[in-house]
Amino acid sequence: MKVIIINGPNLNLLGKREPSIYGSQSFEEYLDTLRKEFSEITIEYYQSNVEGEIINKIHEVGFSYDSILINAGGYTHTSVAISDAIASVETPCVEIHISEPVAREEFRHTSLIAAKCKGSISGFGLESYRLGLLSVTGDQ
Repeated sequence: MKVIIINGPNLNLLGKREPSIYGSQSFEEYLDTLRKEFSEITIEYYQSNVEGEIINKIHEVGFSYDSILINAGGYTHTSVAISDAIASVETPCVEIHISEPVAREEFRHTSLIAAKCKGSISGFGLESYRLGLLSVTGDQ
């Protein structure tokens, strides 16, 4: 099984950015933990702060990977283009959020990508990614 985690804008600053919301661990540190726990699958990782680059990555992997876990960050609430990219590929996507968007500012309450995804997991900190992997591997 081959899964890619795609993180959007500002998620390269995990561990430094607003630790009260996002925690103090970098994503790379957490990714090592995930790769050890899910050693039977290939977990690739991609992060970009640029909307078009995220779209290009979805197109690149969207016909050959088994699953995409996507945390589109702020683009979740603004990007019709990322939503369209998800709808355009065969690989199922799971929407991931570290925080709980509906518990935050009102503009974060609407996800433009949720309807195109298999499901959404939010509010469990970095563990949201682990739960996303469990959902796609069937090991719940």
